[in-house]
Amino acid sequence: MTTNVLILCTHNSARSVLSEGMLSHLAAKLGKDVKAFSAGSAPSGRLNPFALEALTQAGVDVSGYRSKSWDEFTTPEAPPLSIVITVCDSAAAEQCPVFFGGHGQPVKVHWGYPDPSNAEGGDEGKRRAFELTRQAIGYRMLQLLALPLETLSKAELLAALQAIAKS
Repeated sequence: MTTNVLILCTHNSARSVLSEGMLSHLAAKLGKDVKAFSAGSAPSGRLNPFALEALTQAGVDVSGYRSKSWDEFTTPEAPPLSIVITVCDSAAAEQCPVFFGGHGQPVKVHWGYPDPSNAEGGDEGKRRAFELTRQAIGYRMLQLLALPLETLSKAELLAALQAIAKS
């Protein structure tokens, strides 16, 4: 059964997009049945070009990516979510909507990353910050993909995801 993972940030333009891209890319490379999605509580409607550049340079196909609202994942037609990860502190503090799913509420965890858009040093500084953020996200996504997702209980999954957050 596919493990559907939704990654949330406020604007769905940078960190959540980097996370969706890295999780999808690594899952495909490793042959894991994991599908990544990203969304925002207040989507900007645009993707940060530095995020797209960092993903593209890492070999990630970003065609079809768009900034979207988490509301798209609250309908009965939405994919049943197993895991919801917030990647920015403001999204983590917000009241998440109810996500429908075939197997109850998803496990929710916060994996915070500083906003690379705020990096100093002009475009070169931003490029460096986005690449470092992409690498940090990739490291955690590899740890997620190493978990026996099909056999963990919700409590075990939550504990494992919280342990990854501390790594």
